[in-house]
Amino acid sequence: MAINLDIKVKRANKVYREGEKITGLILIQSPSDIKHDGISLTMEGTVNLQLSAKNVGIFEAFYNSVKPIQLVGMTSEVAPAGKIPSGKTEIPFEFPLTPRANKILYETYHGVFVNIQYLLRCEMKRSFLAKDLVKVAEFIVEYKPSGSEKATPHPVKFSITPESLQNVKDKSRIPRFSVTGHLDSTVCCITKPFTGELVVESCEVPIKSVELQLVRVETCGCAEGYAKDATEIQNIQIGEGNVPCGIAIPIYMVFPRLFTCPTLSTSNFKVEFEVNIVIIFQDDHLITENFRIVLSRY
Repeated sequence: MAINLDIKVKRANKVYREGEKITGLILIQSPSDIKHDGISLTMEGTVNLQLSAKNVGIFEAFYNSVKPIQLVGMTSEVAPAGKIPSGKTEIPFEFPLTPRANKILYETYHGVFVNIQYLLRCEMKRSFLAKDLVKVAEFIVEYKPSGSEKATPHPVKFSITPESLQNVKDKSRIPRFSVTGHLDSTVCCITKPFTGELVVESCEVPIKSVELQLVRVETCGCAEGYAKDATEIQNIQIGEGNVPCGIAIPIYMVFPRLFTCPTLSTSNFKVEFEVNIVIIFQDDHLITENFRIVLSRY
């Protein structure tokens, strides 16, 4: 049986807020006594930025200078060099969750070009004949409640017709149709569903599908310029087949945790979100209506 090293935080959901203490146990399981040269635990929080392949050549200076932004950095020796007995050993730990000087603890977010991640890294140093043991565990950071930052509903009505479409050169080729509806709010609380209603008023050709697409827009940059990339997070079909005219179709979407975060704008990067209503006709011709949305924690 191999030596097993693990990190367990006290909270089952692993969610913490600035100023709280992260407590837990380092678990070591071994069939025999282990000699080691010290066990350390590091808490780190970083923002990792990268450019998409299409932008690498354009912003060479940024690509060469892009370094992870350190938000948190703390190391503690949890056990000096010595011996761990066979069986199961538990070593308790406690870290205060506080940012580095002049830094802000942004929410955990797993994107494509922007990644905000908080990790606990345990390392057991061993002699040169034995391999060091390393275990990494992620915990999640969320903003603290603040009465002043509550999302104020911002309802939006929409009407989609061939005339309302942008970026279309030849509108005569688009079938005649009319879709109306409303979004309950484009300023959204991230823990509540995105809701609204859509009605196909008329359409001269059959509709194949009506879809709701959630998109992240990530911007990375510096003085040399900014690279902006939009990527799909999820796509939900809200109407299948030739949807009858005049029937209200509910719009309902839950924001996925980790792949979304409160809308964020800093001097080096931005994380923003959009929603697309996509209507696909029987001949696979599709039209899209885009809405910018703002996400907040409360």
